[in-house]
Formats: sequence, C-alpha cells, structure tokens
Amino acid sequence: MTLNRLQKLRPRIAEKSLDALLVSQSENQRYLSGFSGSSGWLLISDKHAFLATDSRYTEQAKKETANFEVLQIRGEVSHWLPELISDLDWHRLGFETSLPFATYQQLGEVTKPIPNLELVPTVRMIENLRSIKEAAELELISKAVKLTDEAFEYLEEIIHPGMKEKEVAWEIENFLRHNGSEAVPFEIILASGPNSALPHAHPTERVIGSGEPVLIDMGAKIDGYCSDFSRTFSLGRDKRLEEVYHIVLEAQLFAIERIRAGMSAVNADELAREIINRAGYSAYFGHSLGHGIGLEVHELPALGPNSQDILTDGMVFTIEPGIYIAGWGGVRIEDAVTLEAGKVRVLSKSWKDKVYRERRFL
Repeated sequence: MTLNRLQKLRPRIAEKSLDALLVSQSENQRYLSGFSGSSGWLLISDKHAFLATDSRYTEQAKKETANFEVLQIRGEVSHWLPELISDLDWHRLGFETSLPFATYQQLGEVTKPIPNLELVPTVRMIENLRSIKEAAELELISKAVKLTDEAFEYLEEIIHPGMKEKEVAWEIENFLRHNGSEAVPFEIILASGPNSALPHAHPTERVIGSGEPVLIDMGAKIDGYCSDFSRTFSLGRDKRLEEVYHIVLEAQLFAIERIRAGMSAVNADELAREIINRAGYSAYFGHSLGHGIGLEVHELPALGPNSQDILTDGMVFTIEPGIYIAGWGGVRIEDAVTLEAGKVRVLSKSWKDKVYRERRFL
C-alpha cells in the first residue's frame, strides 16, 4: 500500500522540478510510510525513501514501514539533514509549508554550505493524494462512523434533564474508548440551550433542561482514521426548535441529493446555503458546509464559499449545515459521506428525519 503511494507521489515531485521532498507533517508521514510515531521525518526522492527518527521510535519504525530505510538520528533536523544530503547532488529540496518558520530558518542556515541547494516550499502535494481514499481507508473510516452511530444510540439511553453537559460528554467519550476508539480526534461538543449557538462550544457545568436545543458533535478514531458526526435534539417539544431543525435538515438533504462528482466545492456549499438563505437565516450559518475526513478530522476537500476544490469519486467528507442564534441556541446536522459512481453515499446511519417523531427527541 505505501509503495503504491510513493509511486503516486514521485511524479508529482518531478513535476515541481524537485530532487527530493522533506515531509514533516505527521499525518502525511503516516500516509506514505505507515509510521505512527510522533517524532520523525521522511525524505523522498526518485531513488531514496528515508525515515529519520530518534532512538525512541526506531524499532517501531522498522516494524511499521516496509519501503523506507530507517535512520536513527539525534537532535533537530538542522543537525543531521545537511550531512545526509551533502553527497546526493540535489539542487532543489521541497519542504511542506506546515514546517515551523524557525525550523525553516535553521535549515536555510545549515544548508548554505551545500553548493546550489535551494529550499522550495510545496503546498498540499500529499494532502491532494490523501483526499482520494483507497478501499482500506474507507473501511476504517466506516468503522469509526459506525462507532459514533453506536455512541449516539447509547446517548439516547442515558441522557435526561438534570444531567450536566460535561457529564454527558464524558459518558460518550468513555463509551467510545471502551468500544474500540483510539483517543478521540477532537474534544466532544455537548452544548445545551444558549451554549448550542456556539459551533465549537466546550462542555460546561450547565444543567440540561427540557425543551431546549442539545447539540452533540463527536468523532471516533480507528487505526488512525477519524469520523465526525453531529446531531441536535431536545428532551421535550419546542416549536421554534422544530422550525429551525427542519430548515437545517432540508438544507442537508438537499445538498446530499444534488452533490455530484465533478462539482466545485463552492457549488456544493451553495446548495445548502440556498435553503437556509431562503428561509431567512443567512446571517446565522457562518461556517462552511463541510470538510474532508481521514487521518485528520479536517482535511481536503474543503466545502465552502472560498474553496478551490473539485469533488471527486473516492473523497470522504462531511455535510453539516447549521443555524446558530445567539441567546437561544443552535442546530447542526452532520453526516460523513463518500462520493461513489458520481453520487453521495451517506456513511452515518443515525436517525435525523422521519424517525425522530417516534422518539422522545423533538
């Protein structure tokens, strides 16, 4: 698998007239090599594939990687890289723009003695590869999605008025970890009442009441791959919540039905935004429609009004419109989806539409 990814990357390195690429971003390292350690570097050319890490991770790296030569290093990259590349006759060394500026400055200083070596920034070279998921990646994401579905079912069983937001969030995280998730990919959002108007609210000591919005946003992680899932509900009926909920649901279903491979991410975003704008809530949907998920919970493609991405079969992303009204609350409905045969297939299975009337939610 990793050999195939190297074979896809190398022509892109050549297209940029680079002799080699230095990979610093941890998820990109894992994607290309299989290495899951937290400290390391990849150095890739048409003939070489090095994985450089310190003594804490060398044995792990040898077990996890099959197509890289593992090098044991000490100290910062500026200490060992010049010696490694000084005899390789490279003139253009690419680096990721996520590289810390201080590290870039150090590299610039220590590579000055190497004749005619230029450091060249690269943007999204590996991330673009990662945006199209292989079958094995989709399977892992689907397992993570299934686990969040199960966690939502568990939430239905335990939640009741009088519980605190933090208490519910911990119950969900505990469930996810006990049922196979690695460390959750982001802090679980459990926001009730006015707190749910904050798209990225942190759980608080607030007590959940009856007849108010309750927003849950959670993810699981299986073998490095993430899910992302949101639902909004209430522990009692509320007319305003039902009205806003149905607008958000209509926007999401409208986008799911009409998004197609080959569509721009901007146009995908416009589909849902059109429904919300028509209902008079244009000022209350401030974030983008969705984002890619994979080794990161936010990766390419970006579905938003400023995106330059084109949606392609094999991509996995979220569709998550929302309406957030300060002082009252918010509604967000989020599913993970994939593009197959030109159309959207929803991975999440949890209820959100017709079934809700048969539940005590809404």
